[in-house]
Amino acid sequence: MSKLSYEDKINIYKKKKQGQSRYSLAREYSIRDCNISYIVSLIDKHGYDILRTTKNKKYPKQYKEEAINRVLKNGEAIWAVAIDIGLSGAGILQNWIKKYKENGYNIVERKRGRPTMPKVTKKKENETDKEKIKRLEEENLYLKAELEYSKKLRAVVQARKNQQQKKK
Repeated sequence: MSKLSYEDKINIYKKKKQGQSRYSLAREYSIRDCNISYIVSLIDKHGYDILRTTKNKKYPKQYKEEAINRVLKNGEAIWAVAIDIGLSGAGILQNWIKKYKENGYNIVERKRGRPTMPKVTKKKENETDKEKIKRLEEENLYLKAELEYSKKLRAVVQARKNQQQKKK
């Protein structure tokens, strides 16, 4: 579904309630007709406040697991469960189920943000051979990561230069 604004969703709901067909609304807003039905059902169940989404929502593991179990164990329809719990689209629940099955029927939270780089420790005067080896291995990993980063950055810069030269 394409990104619809809050006003678009309200207009879709009002036009549908006035009797306009979902197929004509789908053409007007360049979305699938099933999405029109979803929006209307969602607003009917939860009201206009469900549309107010200013940022991405984060759902707890237990919340996801309950929704997934309603579909897989109780045999409820994905569409019906998604509307009942107030998801902005049924695709969210479909993705949860897909990842749940891929991870061996375990819910795995997606890690957000940039991965951290290991910190390089300073050389100590009284370190043992094992400590020295460990410190050097960590330093080696850090330097390899730094080298990979600079290679990728150089490749991106070179690609941009090549694109600019082709345009001229």
